Amino acid sequence: MIDTRIKFRHLQCFLEAARQGSIVRAAEALSVSQPAVSKTLKELEESLGARLFDRSKKGVRLTRFGEIFMRHAAASVMALHQGIDSVSRAQSKGGYIVSAGVLPNVAARLMPRALNLFKQTALETVVRVSTGSNASLLAQLRLGDLDVVVGRLVEPDQMTGLAFEHIYSEPMTLVVRAGHPLSAAEPFDLAALSRFPASLPPEGTVIRKEVDRFLIANGIRLPSDQVETISVTFGRAYALASDAVWAVPRGAIDGDIAAGTLVELPIDRSAMMGSIGITTRSDIAPSPLAELLMNTIREVAGGFRAQAG
Repeated sequence: MIDTRIKFRHLQCFLEAARQGSIVRAAEALSVSQPAVSKTLKELEESLGARLFDRSKKGVRLTRFGEIFMRHAAASVMALHQGIDSVSRAQSKGGYIVSAGVLPNVAARLMPRALNLFKQTALETVVRVSTGSNASLLAQLRLGDLDVVVGRLVEPDQMTGLAFEHIYSEPMTLVVRAGHPLSAAEPFDLAALSRFPASLPPEGTVIRKEVDRFLIANGIRLPSDQVETISVTFGRAYALASDAVWAVPRGAIDGDIAAGTLVELPIDRSAMMGSIGITTRSDIAPSPLAELLMNTIREVAGGFRAQAG
């Protein structure tokens, strides 16, 4: 029997605390006080008779019971959002909406082609495309804010409640501006990388770990002059305006390399190869429109695999 003491605010606070990993940040996101969030979570735990979070000075982390409850709480909130959206669409006679989260490399290369193909079948469907880090997008997916995420495969401990489908492989690469001292070095010396500023993905991200493995394997020390970013727009502008060596997913700068504005350094990229795929919730079947979008993404990715092969 459902405990009638559990209200929507309990689910909202629980999901936001799980998403933020912090009571303070959850309170800020919900525009309520920290004590109010703590009280609401305590009420929820008392109603369930289980501790949902491990609390520490660093923040909060889901317990095993919290992970179990999150799948169902997120599904409930997602169903409510879908119901509200359905009523809103019926009132406005507007089109349907499908939401996709994409990493920068996917946003630049795969997604525009996939959306062109998708719109041939679903012209009136509004597609909301969000970019960001893998961690941020997967958190939104769990909460039901996104229907699908397209990006790099993350570590197994980050895939709880999610399903990943590989669609193609893509390496990280190192690029510099045209005319950079390294762009014409003969022969190219990997050790020279440490003499120039580095533009890198943020520490802790999947793609940063790939870059770090490459550098360690080749005995290259990072320079003290570093910039960290996941923004392709900023990374491109910084590389063009400086002598920085930019570590970036290959798919994000295909056009720049073809145009000659950026030059790819002659390195072995195999150590930085990553799996690109579609991530969905494992507890909820995608909507028909989300499935249609996924099919167009698979079709475009198939073309990438054919080109690579």
